[in-house]
Amino acid sequence: MKRPTNPQKHAKTRKVIFAAATACALLLGFSAPARADVPEGGIANSVFKFVASPDTSVGTNDWNCKPTAEHPNPVILIPGTFFNHGATFVKMAPRLKNSGYCVFALNYGFNSASLGRMSGLAPVESSVTELAAFVEHVRTATGASKVDMVGWSQGGLLPIAYIKQAGGSDKVAHYVGWAQSSNGTTGSGLDSLSKAIGALGFIPPQYAVLSAQGVQDQLAGSPFITNLASIPLPAGPKYTSIFSTYDEVLTPYTNGVLPTPAHNVHIQDYCPFDLTGHIGMYLDDPTLQFTMNALNDGPSSFRPSCRDYGTPFL
Repeated sequence: MKRPTNPQKHAKTRKVIFAAATACALLLGFSAPARADVPEGGIANSVFKFVASPDTSVGTNDWNCKPTAEHPNPVILIPGTFFNHGATFVKMAPRLKNSGYCVFALNYGFNSASLGRMSGLAPVESSVTELAAFVEHVRTATGASKVDMVGWSQGGLLPIAYIKQAGGSDKVAHYVGWAQSSNGTTGSGLDSLSKAIGALGFIPPQYAVLSAQGVQDQLAGSPFITNLASIPLPAGPKYTSIFSTYDEVLTPYTNGVLPTPAHNVHIQDYCPFDLTGHIGMYLDDPTLQFTMNALNDGPSSFRPSCRDYGTPFL
């Protein structure tokens, strides 16, 4: 014989089961999907992207990205001479994206010798104009009043010129330069850069491009560098310059030093066994750690974890 049902008891049982299931879902993290981090790349990925994807960096140029209260300034990444942002920021761009930043990157200064891949061959003055236009594009798209800038070599020179000469001092919150060339370098340094690109497996540029105006503008004593040096570093942005003893491209390496009020970081003062030179800086983890600390307004006493160094001596 069928036993009589008890509606009140069944309703109570359903409530208990529902509450237990909800609690389990919350504990197991089913209430919200986990964020999938963008993987960081290395040298092999960089060489591939130099050729195959020079204008694409994972985690960058999402023009629908809106800055958060925690990270209100979009970050603009700028590669160095002979390089492109696809190859350069395989490690930095994902790290910034995974930390919640809106990240953007550009190539600049292309001419007929650039082969669609090598930035910085056109006159530096015209590249500064390109950077200024890109800043406005980013500010308009994101609604941000200021941007942060991270630049390597000539990519570190351009923001300094933008800030000094093109009215950028009130549009840049943080500047971080990796072996930045705003004080110029010697001809032997630029020759070392050309040879190093070939040694690492990148498309070796023809030596004729060493006569390109964007290359010549970076020589110590050039009219562009001389004029730039005559302009004091404007107040407003927070400046950080990172450089290495083993840099054979920015020569002497002390040309990476910026005047007060900049925070100058000599990598070997913190990690004496880090043999990273100029080329290796974009993959050097202490360099990236200092960069993140600067963008986050971290302490001036910050010390990096000495690991995962970049390519030595180049």
